[in-house]
Amino acid sequence: MHRRTSSLRSYLCGKTDESALRFQNSGSIWVSKKQISSGGRRPKKKIYGRDHNLDKVMDLQKKPSLILHVGGGSDRTPPFVTLTEKAAKIASEEPEARLLMEPILVRNLRKLLMMSADCRVPLEKVELIGNELGLPLDFRESLVPKYPEFFSVKDVNGKACLHLEHWDSSLAVTAREERLELEGVPASNPSRKQVRISRDGNYSGPFAFLMQFTAGFRPNNSFLEELERWQRLDFPSPYLNPRTFEAADPKARKRVVAVLHELLSLTMEKRMTSSQLDAFHSEYLLPSRLLLCLIKHHGIFYITNKGARSTVFLKEAYDGTKLIAKCPLLSHIDKFVALSGRRVLDSCNQIASSPISSRNYSSSSHLHD
Repeated sequence: MHRRTSSLRSYLCGKTDESALRFQNSGSIWVSKKQISSGGRRPKKKIYGRDHNLDKVMDLQKKPSLILHVGGGSDRTPPFVTLTEKAAKIASEEPEARLLMEPILVRNLRKLLMMSADCRVPLEKVELIGNELGLPLDFRESLVPKYPEFFSVKDVNGKACLHLEHWDSSLAVTAREERLELEGVPASNPSRKQVRISRDGNYSGPFAFLMQFTAGFRPNNSFLEELERWQRLDFPSPYLNPRTFEAADPKARKRVVAVLHELLSLTMEKRMTSSQLDAFHSEYLLPSRLLLCLIKHHGIFYITNKGARSTVFLKEAYDGTKLIAKCPLLSHIDKFVALSGRRVLDSCNQIASSPISSRNYSSSSHLHD
């Protein structure tokens, strides 16, 4: 059953009751909108529809995940399949893909630690998002010790934590800033007379985020005016210590959006489950009402309840169901999955850390060409 909020404006300003914004399994979210006039009429209702392409991404991963896990059981016995010649050739390319991934993983782990308040994250939380980052299952033994100039493992209050050894200011640049630099966006806001925000919510400025509203969403002028003020608002870098900012400051609230944006940008498929994001509250000083923040900024993030868990997508990373940029490991996995007769997919995060070539295979079944 749909829940209603007090108004679209208060929805944007963060004044809505959290219980009214719980994410539903239904096909849309209802948001009520106050009338401009005070004629006593009942408020109209505005529907924010689902993004069916991103919902479909979750559906498309189900079969490939089963294929790549085939034969595995709770008793850990080897799967009763054998690879065809083509599949074996692709599987033999995995070490090369892993080698290409290593500098990407090291860079992203450093950035992950640099954004945290104390430049450290409990190892259990790094492991929690290991698949999403593309880390090997044994990264603590196989990756961390290779880079003592960057990482160390230290005990903090009885917990093993991955600690950053060396700060590198050249890494303290967000994916959003890199995109704006490539697009040649100037370092200062243009005057309001020169540039106005477009109907799709996008604005060419150094503090703006790329907006992709769901099809069917029709913002009114009041919404666009409020969004323009927000897009023009400067804010501190996600790589600055979050303890130095007042949580109630509008700039600090916008910075939270930048932190979430950057966290998702560090993952292979630009998405995490909502519980994974929740796990980083203390390290990044995220707001307690994190779901409310994500829903408020529905032009940037999308939450789907498709699949076993609710998942948060970075919208700009996708063109329909297609992931725009792929790391070497995802490209390798796509080749393997394509042998099943399924078209190349963009969603295999559940198996990203399971080495294909290292599995034991025995006779019985074949993956067909």
